[in-house]
Amino acid sequence: MNGVQILLIIGVGIAVSALARKRGVEPGMIIVVLAAAASFIPGVPRLELESELILAIVIPPLLYSATRVASFSNFGANLRSIWTLGVVLVVITTGALGFLSSWLLPSLGLTVAFVLGAVLAPPDTITTVSHGDEIGLPKRATSILTGESLVNDATALTLFSIAIAAANGEHTTWQGGVGEFFRNASIGVGIGALYAVIALWIRKRLGNPTLETALVMLVPFTAFLTAEEVHASGILAVVVAAFSLSINLTLDPKHQYPGAYRTRLRENEVWPVIDFLLETFVFAYIGLQLKWVLEELAESDDPGLGRTLVAAGVLLVAAVVIRLVGVEFLFGRWTVRERQVQRRAEQDVYYRSRLQRMQERHRQRRGQDPLPAPTRKERLLVGWTGMRGILTLAAAASIPEHTASGEEFPGRTAIQAIALFVTLGTLLLQGTTVGWLARRLNFDLDAERAATEAERERGTRIAAAAAAQPATDVDAGFEAQRLAVATAVRNHELSEEIARELIEDIDLSQAARHTGPPAT
Repeated sequence: MNGVQILLIIGVGIAVSALARKRGVEPGMIIVVLAAAASFIPGVPRLELESELILAIVIPPLLYSATRVASFSNFGANLRSIWTLGVVLVVITTGALGFLSSWLLPSLGLTVAFVLGAVLAPPDTITTVSHGDEIGLPKRATSILTGESLVNDATALTLFSIAIAAANGEHTTWQGGVGEFFRNASIGVGIGALYAVIALWIRKRLGNPTLETALVMLVPFTAFLTAEEVHASGILAVVVAAFSLSINLTLDPKHQYPGAYRTRLRENEVWPVIDFLLETFVFAYIGLQLKWVLEELAESDDPGLGRTLVAAGVLLVAAVVIRLVGVEFLFGRWTVRERQVQRRAEQDVYYRSRLQRMQERHRQRRGQDPLPAPTRKERLLVGWTGMRGILTLAAAASIPEHTASGEEFPGRTAIQAIALFVTLGTLLLQGTTVGWLARRLNFDLDAERAATEAERERGTRIAAAAAAQPATDVDAGFEAQRLAVATAVRNHELSEEIARELIEDIDLSQAARHTGPPAT
């Protein structure tokens, strides 16, 4: 029966998504609501999957797909902001929500309360970023939110696994937790890099777009599962593998080979479909649990249905407030520090000279000045973009039914219910208003769009100049264009985003040349 249900879920999800997008509504939110309502229809059976499969099947491909289109240079330029949000704020949020949960639901105990805190901590910012142009997000905010989405999942899942281990009776300490985090991160990065090297070596030897695409689709699963098997960060393994493969296969001439354009075009078509299917399934799966979760809560004496619903409401408000206050405080300290540095540079000529040398080295290395702290408008927008989503729902669903001792995992049903209510609440509260807020903040997007268009025209001229050079054959001319674009990126003349757009256009032109009617 589960197989039929999954097919029905996907079919309904296609129809719902089509209608939602026409009306400018986030499809995931509608799917969750409809699935939750459908769970109360008499005769609808409960869809149940092994908890370990949820994270292993859903998270790796979604994360890989998001990373492969992200800009590595923007990630590096905004690393301080990304670290602040993706690591520091997630740790703070986990602790704050954990302590609050233990007070609201004493029966959970502090350890299990931290499991709930880790489940609720990471926002799903990538969904917002994917609609950035429609919403009106400025480029800096988009870069920060994209980078955050690639890091906060790893932080939250590491905290989640530590809390689960503690709930299973394993001895843990704060010092041990910090050491475990950095151990997990470093090993995960190494595993991701290793799988990227292996995939790059194999891919160019396959000579078949279908096989090459299948190989790349295996990478997120193998990297994630290998890392998890050695108790490392599967999330970071997937992120590193995706960055390495994407950059090398698109912008590194050493990894270009005949026919690579066909595989790139095929991947650009395949990954959005995978994203849609998985997101539809997860949102619907969690929504369909609502009836049974409420029934189980109603049957339990502690915490019980009423107390759990009250706790969910309080934690929803707390999650929103903690992010707003945390973003303002953490980035505000950065702004204060910048002002202190500026005042010291104005008063101390030697300090000013050293600061200028540091900025010049950064400019030579990155092709731009160091980015300042986010503005107050950017802080408010980033702070409001805190909707919970796929990871929160998947992590809650992956909580084991029993502890290592064989007892029922305490508060599992309550945690899943709270995760569902908080996710729905943030989607309804923040997801429907973030576009309105972006418009009210009145960012100067015209200047950004003009600069982007000027850069795109510059890239087009670079590619056209390369195409005008004599070439031995048609394919050599297209390779020359790609090489010119990649060289412009290395020389800081073009951004990665524009380069990817241009290379996709070149790939499409090359494919059209080979599939078009023969010349007469």
